[in-house]
Amino acid sequence: MRHKVGFRKLGRITPHRTALLRNLATALFERERIRTTLMKAKELRPYAEKLITQAKRDDDRLHARRLVAREIHDVTVVTKLFDHLGARYATRPGGYTRILRLGPRRGDGAEMAIVELLGSEYKPEKPEEKGKKAETEKKPEGKAAKPAAKAKEPKAAKAKAEGGDKKKAPAKGKGKKKGAAKEA
Repeated sequence: MRHKVGFRKLGRITPHRTALLRNLATALFERERIRTTLMKAKELRPYAEKLITQAKRDDDRLHARRLVAREIHDVTVVTKLFDHLGARYATRPGGYTRILRLGPRRGDGAEMAIVELLGSEYKPEKPEEKGKKAETEKKPEGKAAKPAAKAKEPKAAKAKAEGGDKKKAPAKGKGKKKGAAKEA
């Protein structure tokens, strides 16, 4: 029984496990969504949420920044964490991440999941918005648009425009007879 066991070891020694969590947290804060195994995702969640809570601090921001920089070694990620993510979750009391289960991985059957920061969900465009964008993009037609249209014409259409229907000669080695090569 696993009474009072604090965390999953993920089959790694302690330094490897901490490096893994640091790398996953860095990737999560950079991209705001990562795909990993379910067990790693469950271990990443409290680790990342503690770092975001540190980034929300208003009382001693320099000390909090140094504590986070001890864990996250990328300066740009620490800056993003304090400037953008800390401000985004300033009024939220916790629960900054979401784990979405994907099902088993095809190769080895490991349960996969997506870990994402709340507020960074995928928002597909509505059909009305797509039509409006297409109309605005089509309006600026200039001289450059006309030659591009000619370049995309298929070869058969060019041949018809130039000299009518000319039949192509058969490819070498296919359909030719030995005697036919001498006639041509």
